[in-house]
Amino acid sequence: MRQKSCHAKIPVTKSTDGKRMNQKDRLFDTNISKTGDFVFDDRVVSVFPDMINRSVPGYGLVVPMIGMLARRYAQNGTNLYDLGCSLGAVSIAMQTAVRAEDARILAVDNSADMIRQFHAVLESEGSSNGAKIELLQQDVLETPIENASVVVLNFTLQFVEPDDRKRLLERIAGGLNPGGILVLSEKICFEDTGEQELQTSWHHDFKRSQGYSELEIARKRDALENVMKPETLERHRKRLREAGFERICQWFQGFNFVSMVAFGPPE
Repeated sequence: MRQKSCHAKIPVTKSTDGKRMNQKDRLFDTNISKTGDFVFDDRVVSVFPDMINRSVPGYGLVVPMIGMLARRYAQNGTNLYDLGCSLGAVSIAMQTAVRAEDARILAVDNSADMIRQFHAVLESEGSSNGAKIELLQQDVLETPIENASVVVLNFTLQFVEPDDRKRLLERIAGGLNPGGILVLSEKICFEDTGEQELQTSWHHDFKRSQGYSELEIARKRDALENVMKPETLERHRKRLREAGFERICQWFQGFNFVSMVAFGPPE
């Protein structure tokens, strides 16, 4: 495979395929919302690009920067994993940016609706000269991590049961080649109640600025309460070290959302 230029352009976050993927997120509007916990079903898929960009401060920066990080650390002939890939924004950013020869991207999600629509996205975009993307509908806890140079958990670990998180991170650390990295992005909470209240209020201000109503903010918070379980930054760092990562560097924070790079075994 011919290498790409070292000046390869890193893309901004893309809206995916056509009108269906450009629907505005109104799932928690009073006339539309259903009760119950948050589920990554077809209703969420249809509005996901709008939802994630209007809900997560800095998401439009985080995705292309993950592509930049992957370009630096991807190794020839290795696997790059996008665990909890949803509609594939990170996978596509890595595919566009990575220069390593004979690398492949394994995009994993347990939602059949997400994987189905990601397939449609790839078909609509046609062939690419970058690393091949392979889609797997699978629980990330069951995904073998092998010959990996880059693994990404982009706002995924927060949906894994806390008791299973260390086991997943240990498997990732064990499957990383020397010099490999894990990119971990998460919504976090804070031990100090005053800071927790401030960060939450700032995040809600952000969502209001994106057009969400008070009702939508409250309904989504209630729907996520039993599904998304954030932890403190200190807890994440401790677990990463216990799982076998040598060094942890935080590179991004937008209110109560952060992203870190955890380094596997040294070269």
